[in-house]
Amino acid sequence: MSEIFKSENLADAAAAIQRGELVAFPTETVYGLGADATNPDAVKKVYQAKGRPSDNPLIVHVTGPAQVAEFAEIDAQSKQLMDTFWPGPLTIILPIKPHALDPVVTGGLTTAAFRNPDTSVTLKLIEQAGVPLVGPSANTSGKPSPTKPAHVMHDLDGKIAGVLDGGETKIGVESTVLDMSGAVPSVLRPGAVTPEDLTPILGEVQTDHHKVGKDEVPKAPGMKYKHYAPNAQVYIVKDAQWSKVADWVAQHAQQPVGVLATSAIFDSTKLMNFDNVDFISLGEDARTASHHLFDGLRTFDGNPQIKVIFAQAFDPTGIGAAYMNRLQKSAGNTYFDEIN
Repeated sequence: MSEIFKSENLADAAAAIQRGELVAFPTETVYGLGADATNPDAVKKVYQAKGRPSDNPLIVHVTGPAQVAEFAEIDAQSKQLMDTFWPGPLTIILPIKPHALDPVVTGGLTTAAFRNPDTSVTLKLIEQAGVPLVGPSANTSGKPSPTKPAHVMHDLDGKIAGVLDGGETKIGVESTVLDMSGAVPSVLRPGAVTPEDLTPILGEVQTDHHKVGKDEVPKAPGMKYKHYAPNAQVYIVKDAQWSKVADWVAQHAQQPVGVLATSAIFDSTKLMNFDNVDFISLGEDARTASHHLFDGLRTFDGNPQIKVIFAQAFDPTGIGAAYMNRLQKSAGNTYFDEIN
């Protein structure tokens, strides 16, 4: 059994990290699976616990720019980004110093991703452990990311030393990943920090939709492999399609289905009239939808009878870009039009 570490047991969690064990930790985005980033054997345990491909690089969680400087070269713009957005949901990819981090952390690349999370108990964990922490999402690889300690325990109980309990996360989708190692800054994974937030500092920002090839090493998590997927098939539903969804549900009255949508969508359709619909509200907008998405997918995963999930699409701007990125990956980019 894995342990639940409370804030008063922080020293025990830090000691576990120092012993080379794994401790899941809260951030403002999702829960991360922590290991000593300077201990290759400990980092290998992260891949084993998650079932994660070894060429999928890890994000290094730090207490601030001074800790990054031990491992990477920080240019003036990157320092300005850190001063502006850290601590917070922005991950920055930088060139690393020779042999500063083991290839098991970087996926064999000459760059590494760094983040300063905005969660005080986790910053204290890093300080007490005395080392930066790798921190991919604390879930089974490919499944929806965890936003509560219970999600971590569901996937990893018995495989890790424990979970540092920070309650439910605030944002609910992973951090923005910004590549600062190339000629032009590029967002490799959208998150709560948007390109519009970055342009006052950077000017031009590329939004990289590059598809990583089979034999290519991704520079950031989530670029190559299927992610965030529940056991059921997820279908993305545009606003104009919900009446057709209601018709489909009526024709399959014996089949339990999950619906992730705003209350306004649910209340304005016939879906409320069907006993076979299990509804989870996404709140009012893309921001609240991002907060509820992974928890909703995991809740439906708890009902093995649900084989189909209909999830609301949002305009892919601002935080909506992060929401749609995760939803498209969880659905395998499958829309309601493609249902059989």
